Amino acid sequence: MTAKKINLVAADMGYGHQRAAYPLMDFSGGEIITINNYEGIPEWEKDYWIKSLKSYEKISRLKKIPILGAAIFEVMDAFQKIQPFYPWRDLSRPTVQQKYFFSFIKKGLGKKLIEQLNSTNLPFVTTFFVAAYIAEYFNYKGDIYCIICDTDASRAWAPLDPKNSRTKFLVPSEKTRERFLMYGVRPENIIVSGFPLPKENIGEDKEILKKDLSRRLVSLDPKGIYRDRYRALLDDADISSNKKTLNPVTITFAVGGAGAQANIGVLVMNGLSDLIRNKKINLNLVAGNRREVRDYFDDSIRLAGLSGEDGLNIIFSPDKIEYFKLFNKALHGTDILWTKPSELSFYSGLGLPIIMASPVGSQEDFNREWLLNIGAGVDSYEPAHVKEWLPDLLESGRLARAGADGFLNAEQMGVYNVEKIIREQEVK
Repeated sequence: MTAKKINLVAADMGYGHQRAAYPLMDFSGGEIITINNYEGIPEWEKDYWIKSLKSYEKISRLKKIPILGAAIFEVMDAFQKIQPFYPWRDLSRPTVQQKYFFSFIKKGLGKKLIEQLNSTNLPFVTTFFVAAYIAEYFNYKGDIYCIICDTDASRAWAPLDPKNSRTKFLVPSEKTRERFLMYGVRPENIIVSGFPLPKENIGEDKEILKKDLSRRLVSLDPKGIYRDRYRALLDDADISSNKKTLNPVTITFAVGGAGAQANIGVLVMNGLSDLIRNKKINLNLVAGNRREVRDYFDDSIRLAGLSGEDGLNIIFSPDKIEYFKLFNKALHGTDILWTKPSELSFYSGLGLPIIMASPVGSQEDFNREWLLNIGAGVDSYEPAHVKEWLPDLLESGRLARAGADGFLNAEQMGVYNVEKIIREQEVK
């Protein structure tokens, strides 16, 4: 780890905010400060965040309940809904959600953290919009940066008073930049950086990424349909895919932070059980840091008469940072990432085709649209019938094309860009 150059602040809510922060830990001296559980946090403040997180996770799980559960989730999602992009219009008016958060900030939410960090004279870099609100409201002395964690963002991610705000926004794309202009943020405070992907999956010259993709395309394109048709494109992108040896296809199924879609992973496992036993498919079931999800996967594997010897692996650690390390390591051997279109949508930039489970929330609807637009995402068919439709996607070369399209059309160097941007801004 390098010496600490930034105060890196995230929220321990699901995985998205901390996953976006993890690649920047070299820049932060190995530390991620959690806004809802920092050292010395007042008890009332900690209780506020605990209740907020429990409410969100409960409602996320309720969504699976027909009619009533879906209706409750829709009410919650309405408060953070992203408006349609077109037509261009002024969306700078503050929302109910922002006013709600500011009512607690005015009572002192996060004040102690800012007091603790103010003596460091380091840039404040956060992946959570409320932390940016707090830093600016309590007059953080250094520069304030907010990294956007989805392909689009609701009004809540911009400041309450955008014209007078000094927070700088590091956004994943030019279109996201235009969105923040709609929210009234000054142009000089919006910088296109790309989403920070893990360095261990990229390499400074993309050498790790290209090696992984070259191997992956062979497994994803068993008949060579995609590779033969687009040989010149792959050669131009310095992607070697001439190998003929086929390995088992490895699927990594990732559950979201609330654990709401773990049952889909079990449906996939059961549907592919014969192919798993015959060493044609490997399956990683990602439980994250959720013990109950790990136990659910364990029980389901036993009931199916399968074991780790059959190419099944559960990715779990009670520590989120360790989980991210295990997950990123598993991606080197992953051919297909199956997940809801969360912040993991950006991992398509690693050359991973994304099979998309149903979106949960407005931001994931926009992530899904983005994945379809760049060609890197494929909507999941019925998981119970995966044995029938997955081989069709492989034999046609469709998933190979999705992997290559993600590599060609998504930004990979976000983490390096963010570090460079901050260094250059701090020199000015």
